[in-house]
Amino acid sequence: MGFPFRNLGDLIDRGADLSKPALIDLAGAAARVVSYGELDALCCAVARGLLRRGLKRGDRVGILAGNSTEYLAALYGAQRAGLVPVPVNWRFPAATVDYVLRDSGATVVFCDQARLAAVPEGMHGIAFGSAEWDAFLDPGAFETVMPQAAEPAIFLYTSGSTGRPKGVILSHQSHLWVVEQRLAGPDISCERCLIAAPLYHMNGLALAQLASAAGITVVLMPQFDARGYLHAIADHKVTWITGVPPMMAMLLQHRDLVESLNLSSVRHVRCGSAPVSPALLASIKRAFPNAGFVNGYGTTEAGPVVFGPHPQKLPAPPLSVGYAHPAVQLRLRGADGALGNDGVLEQKCPGQMNGYWNRPDLKPPLTADGFYITGDVFHRDENGFHYVVGRVDDMFICGGENIFPSEVEKVLETHPAVEQSAVVPIDDDIKGMKPVAFVVKRAGAEVDEAALKQHALTNAPAYMHPRRVWFLDALPLAGTNKIDKARLVAMAKAAGGEG
Repeated sequence: MGFPFRNLGDLIDRGADLSKPALIDLAGAAARVVSYGELDALCCAVARGLLRRGLKRGDRVGILAGNSTEYLAALYGAQRAGLVPVPVNWRFPAATVDYVLRDSGATVVFCDQARLAAVPEGMHGIAFGSAEWDAFLDPGAFETVMPQAAEPAIFLYTSGSTGRPKGVILSHQSHLWVVEQRLAGPDISCERCLIAAPLYHMNGLALAQLASAAGITVVLMPQFDARGYLHAIADHKVTWITGVPPMMAMLLQHRDLVESLNLSSVRHVRCGSAPVSPALLASIKRAFPNAGFVNGYGTTEAGPVVFGPHPQKLPAPPLSVGYAHPAVQLRLRGADGALGNDGVLEQKCPGQMNGYWNRPDLKPPLTADGFYITGDVFHRDENGFHYVVGRVDDMFICGGENIFPSEVEKVLETHPAVEQSAVVPIDDDIKGMKPVAFVVKRAGAEVDEAALKQHALTNAPAYMHPRRVWFLDALPLAGTNKIDKARLVAMAKAAGGEG
């Protein structure tokens, strides 16, 4: 049997057991179990309701909400109807939310009650669970639209850390290919995965798509909360967890729950979207001793299928993201333009974006021969395993030396008193820029600034050591649950970074 799915919003196998739980939705006061049959019917009701409102194929539909059953139904239903959902980062400032929805051309915005007021003036917001939502739904059978080649399936707006967010246009075929590649391995229908990463971000969205196609039960949290996440694992016997490294680091700070709850059901831990340090990896393995660990990598523009196992079955080194996936072409281009074992990753695969929406001012990040230029710097070892070094735009020069913040963070986190760290550059009159650090201590541990500066000087080149170290109870997170480094730079400047 070939790959059966043709529309990215229609990933439910109706020949399978439709009474199986598709979702255990934790968005309300009590867990709500939603079967595959119920989810399928809700998606059809959304599709019918949208067309009844007069929306036409290709129209955009905004979604501004925390994770929920209704969120997924709105997304899948729009896609089934040939419309283009636009999930919006609800942590964006109001002006940015307004920009994204207006830039996308959204004609209607689904939201939850908490974010109804954030729907821009002049746009129609429909709040999940409201009387209007109930009246909007049009239950009944629906014949899913079959997309044309390269027809847009979704706009995902990047975080916009520099300038305005960019709308990445992804086609149905691009992410159906992603799902097909990820289903090609062993049967995973028996897994139970936990999604707390936001569905407006590729990390959570791609797993939700895979889960639907594979018949996996998803435990769905409205948003990430460390203690709630640990309780969800124990309460619902979750086997598969995924997230970005800061989420994992925050989990492990709650040692009382890690030690008291039964987390033995977890068999798979996947981290992605940012480098994993040796210290964090060791902590994850202690907390989830029955689990295999995958250090993942992917981009919004080209998807999460990039690396995989070694063709000769060599075990992946602990911090490697893997060997080049057989269906993906990869190469590393150095600063001098030459190809080699160190440099910026360039990627070519069927999962690539169509381009950026409404941005004729931007040169597409593609080479002449069609490779996507990721902006991420990698090292490839003698066995072909790849390692993330950092982002080109994160790298800064201190006294003529190139510094990647992740490399300094790895050194700091080898200190036994350090739970988590974040390094950012600030201006310096002599060096041009210099590294400073923010650190979260391990529970009960004591260490001071001088000791951490000396630790870095002892274990790394002198130019890499942080000139100042500040201690925080927790690192601030941005909307994608990555560390908000722009905020840390502002904090460092406010605190005075001389040293």
